[in-house]
Amino acid sequence: MKSKKLQLNIISFDVPYPANYGGVIDVFYKLKALSEIGVEIFLHTFEYGRGQQEELEKYCKKVFYYSRNNSLSKLISRKPFLTQSRYSEELIKNIQTNNAPILFEGLHTTAPLLENFSDRITMIRAHNIEHNYYNGLFKSETNKFKKLFFLLEYYRLKNYEEILAKTDYVLSISPFEHNYFIQKFNSVKYIPVFHKHENIQFQGIHEEKFALYHGDLRVADNKRAAQFAIDVFSKLDYPLKIISSHHNKKLIEQADKYKNISFIKIKSQKELDDYIQHAHINILPTFQKTGIKLKLINVLFSGKFAIVNNEMISDTGLESMCELANTKKEFREKVLKMAQKEFTKDEFDKRQEGLKIFNTKQNALQIKELIESKQETEVLQD
Repeated sequence: MKSKKLQLNIISFDVPYPANYGGVIDVFYKLKALSEIGVEIFLHTFEYGRGQQEELEKYCKKVFYYSRNNSLSKLISRKPFLTQSRYSEELIKNIQTNNAPILFEGLHTTAPLLENFSDRITMIRAHNIEHNYYNGLFKSETNKFKKLFFLLEYYRLKNYEEILAKTDYVLSISPFEHNYFIQKFNSVKYIPVFHKHENIQFQGIHEEKFALYHGDLRVADNKRAAQFAIDVFSKLDYPLKIISSHHNKKLIEQADKYKNISFIKIKSQKELDDYIQHAHINILPTFQKTGIKLKLINVLFSGKFAIVNNEMISDTGLESMCELANTKKEFREKVLKMAQKEFTKDEFDKRQEGLKIFNTKQNALQIKELIESKQETEVLQD
């Protein structure tokens, strides 16, 4: 007798395609991997600017789209804006048409869990310690109104986090988050971040040697990191390329002061991948210790040397594959050191071994096994 196909509702905070920024990269490659191992997916996603995407229909039995409610009442609620703006009665009705388990992507999507689905197997993917993330945004932001919003959201999220106790599994995304959640909640499982890479490729030696910083320059932490990189290379002769799909007038003006620093606007993921692969050194400072940075995973799978700070690397399990620097002086010293080194086959082999844990198929199987194990337990209890 043929076994029944495992079904799963996934609720995404944003349309997860194109997979071109941190959170949706994890969502998209997770649902893709789950589909490829035979899980039948009902995707419920909030659409507020990215549009409906035919690509998602390749991996999902059905895709439902919902509008995000950004009204003032949601903004002044005692509950977090990121959750209240994604509350949808239509979503609840659609999920009630099946009996499949539910995977909530981030605290963002969990508002329905407060009053519904106590009879379902539920999982929450913890993309960050969200209140810590918003505290970091508060510290980095210079706009007074945004700063106030981030502070309010920080306090609301800190109180709201208790909703994680209502779910069967919390799926942590990095060792740092795992160690935090496991002290507060039961059934916390570490499932490493999902991504597009199946293996790493040795890129060989390129004639042009340069350092690279890349990031979305609309984000406060990335703007701060780009300025940090400019300060580092302002006192070096080594070339630095800053690339982004978005202009930032202030940073471009800063970069133009130095002949070894250039800003390049890119239009596609392929351009970004090419720059990462060709750079001799990838510069990866951050000032928020949250989750695990997908840009670091991309660099380690596709690039050569990576110079990072503590906030980027600590408690990720990737420490041995990167060069650590924290101050501008330390970054300059590491740049000069790595400029003299070649990325060898030994470096490649060490990296390949260290990245084994980031196997998307194996991690999808872990999620499937958690659900099946819970289903079997419930059958035995009936």
